[in-house]
Amino acid sequence: MKYMATYDIMETMRNTNEWMGATARAMASYPAVAMWPNPAMEMMRAWGEVTERSFARMVAKPDWNIDSVTAEDGRDHIVSTRKVVEKPFGDLIHFRIAGRHERPRKVLLVAPMSGHYATLLRKTVVSLLPDCEVYITDWHNARDIPVSMGKFDVEDYTLYLAEFMRELGPDTHVIAVCQPVPLALAATAYLAEQDPKAQPRSLTLIGGPVDPEANHTEVTDFGRSVTMGQLEETMIQRVGFKYPGVGRMVYPGLLQLASFISMNSETHSTAFQNQIMAVAKGDASDNDKHNKFYDEYLAVMDMTAEFYLSTVQRIFKNREIATNSFTVEGKPVDIGKITTVAVKIVEGEKDDISAPGQCLAALDLLTGLPDAKKASHLEPGAGHYGIFAGKSWRNNIRPLVLDFIDANSGAPKKAKSANKNIAAE
Repeated sequence: MKYMATYDIMETMRNTNEWMGATARAMASYPAVAMWPNPAMEMMRAWGEVTERSFARMVAKPDWNIDSVTAEDGRDHIVSTRKVVEKPFGDLIHFRIAGRHERPRKVLLVAPMSGHYATLLRKTVVSLLPDCEVYITDWHNARDIPVSMGKFDVEDYTLYLAEFMRELGPDTHVIAVCQPVPLALAATAYLAEQDPKAQPRSLTLIGGPVDPEANHTEVTDFGRSVTMGQLEETMIQRVGFKYPGVGRMVYPGLLQLASFISMNSETHSTAFQNQIMAVAKGDASDNDKHNKFYDEYLAVMDMTAEFYLSTVQRIFKNREIATNSFTVEGKPVDIGKITTVAVKIVEGEKDDISAPGQCLAALDLLTGLPDAKKASHLEPGAGHYGIFAGKSWRNNIRPLVLDFIDANSGAPKKAKSANKNIAAE
């Protein structure tokens, strides 16, 4: 499958479906068609509208769509984004709020690089903006990065995070969500040894696979059952001629999307059937619940092949973070070197992606951190999405995280002795 032709065939299929949807919508929208009292034409128009929008979203990067935020003065203040650090594979961006005093809480949100854009954390950003200065990692689509920019694997990702933390300074509070949790932990440990003064004040790790073997899920079972050779043969392709990254080896976003949908194919099929009926009846709108969800869900990005394969090999198969054997540029990264950064673990009771226990395993690795700087929270009844963007996040987890940040905002003091005990909330 490692050919441009394979990649271009997938893009051709997507483009064809988008064109077919647009054609059906246009044909069924002619005024003359209204003279034919047959609901089939209205259904054709509805199918075309839903199909065109769905396949068009697959190659579009979503906007943040955060126009304003209400401050303590009761007024709405305009929100804009500013690039603080620009790098080939990802930027560090800041959400600037015009006319508002800078907030004392400086938060770095580490977004996942797992098929979707950083905008997946839009609701998380919106919930934090009133109380924090929010920065986020904005990862780039690998198909748009020329081959001349080189590789990008888990070590490069870790070094990017370390650079972003250095840029923001020691008063930063890092919140890592899902996939980057083990690498955010590694980046902090890397700084603890290489540049201790650049370490953040606190590290909140939400639903990530620090130890995938702590509690098995379909994701971990897949990682254990498939060989690296199988993954490389079936998942990796070369970017086609349409994009700037032509020739780059990637795990294509369209292939990832097919995997996402196959896991809950019946649910997605029903959702699209219902949406087509709603459009035909005139009950749908541009920003209804279906469109808001699928505009984000269907917008996928390519990952570099080396990042995807090294994640499976080193994080899931070899468990290098879980066994504290991770290295960066040939140098060991000892998580036990973290002695001053407060660490909080957040997990969801019903998380079927990173099941309870996988993220909690981080606390056992923090042998140099006193128990007073360790905390954990298991959210009852919450799934994976809910612990960082749903009702559980808004009502329960967010207030706990902000309290944790406030409790650890002072200048850190180095621990006198290692303490292996774990303090849970």
